[in-house]
Amino acid sequence: MKNIYNDILDSKKLNQKLLAILLDPDKITIEKVDLIISKINNSQATHIFIGGSEVKTNILDHLIILIKQKCNLPIVLFPGNPSQISENAGAILFLSLISGRNPDFLIEHQVNSVPLLSKSNLEVISTGYILIESGIETAVERVSKSKPMDRTNIALAAQTALAGEYLGHKLIYLEAGSGARLAVSQAMINKVAASISIPLIVGGGIRSKQQIESAYKAGADLVVIGTAFEDDLDFFNNFELNLKPQ
Repeated sequence: MKNIYNDILDSKKLNQKLLAILLDPDKITIEKVDLIISKINNSQATHIFIGGSEVKTNILDHLIILIKQKCNLPIVLFPGNPSQISENAGAILFLSLISGRNPDFLIEHQVNSVPLLSKSNLEVISTGYILIESGIETAVERVSKSKPMDRTNIALAAQTALAGEYLGHKLIYLEAGSGARLAVSQAMINKVAASISIPLIVGGGIRSKQQIESAYKAGADLVVIGTAFEDDLDFFNNFELNLKPQ
């Protein structure tokens, strides 16, 4: 089985940037899956993330199976709770909301997911998840009942990220939240990237080529695009990113 995390590590060593498209099952209809897959195949995406803060539909397994039939990109679960686990994916970001202090999202959901994960072939990737204030209340904040980190407190974000690495997390995910008004600042990305040795994922509020490239320049190893692609399936048609080793 392909080791998705090792591929991310190898890309970081080469300074080759990665791009994930995040699909929320609640915002997709099965009738549009073929079109969505076509658009993804024609983009520069290197990964597909699937999940959301609140997944109320029951199409997760079916959606992943359909994607795998027509797309060869690694499929990684980005779950809000254990109900969003599918053994049809390749890997799961085993998230711990280390920016908050709600025990349900620090460890409780993780413990409850073990019976499912231990019976699956999913590659489990421990991920320190840091929610950053973005100008609005996001679904992550509402569901987790956990306040985001002050976007101006760059030192605390870096300290939290390094604590996550010390705890053994394999990835750090800086997240402004779905539909965020403000993306994570370049200054914060830069400081966090300089403070850790593990790969850094950045997402939330990124809606342009310039913002993607700015995140890469600041130190993001993988950028996640969700809302921008949901709102416009032609989002990636009008530009090309330089993802090759620098």
